[in-house]
Amino acid sequence: MASTRKVSIPEGVKIDFQGSRLIVKGPKGQLERDFWFPQITVTASDHEVIISTGSDRKMITAMVGTIAAHVQNMCTGVTRGFEYHMKVVYSHFPIQLKLQGKRLEINNFLGEKKARYADIVPGVEVKVGNDEVVLTGINKELVGIVSANIEHATKIRDRDPRVFQDGIYLVQRT
Repeated sequence: MASTRKVSIPEGVKIDFQGSRLIVKGPKGQLERDFWFPQITVTASDHEVIISTGSDRKMITAMVGTIAAHVQNMCTGVTRGFEYHMKVVYSHFPIQLKLQGKRLEINNFLGEKKARYADIVPGVEVKVGNDEVVLTGINKELVGIVSANIEHATKIRDRDPRVFQDGIYLVQRT
């Protein structure tokens, strides 16, 4: 039982395959990724990318689906991009947010005097509103990493999380 997945390439997207590196170019930018895995072959034509294996091993057939999902996300990223909306939640102490270069400064979290920081990875654009943070980018992984960094920076320690539900949480992905 060989496993094969085909990912169709949308219009306006150009795919180049050099060795094991897949380069996807679209209207929003360019993404590159290395897709080498034993016993899996990745081939690109004008209209689709074919990921296949001749192995019956569960791990290898699962990796075929994983690589197909990565290729699909790359095509979506260079055409539409990804946008994550995060909500700032507080009850007693209003949280203040400031962008400082490659970091997001979180002040007055739970009334703390010391600021907390979340790293912003290059390739992700952050917009800070009143009670909302919007993350945009073409690489789904990088946008997710920045979202996780922000949530992790506002993790509550030494208090009951059922009572203190303050933080910055992901509410919508588009």
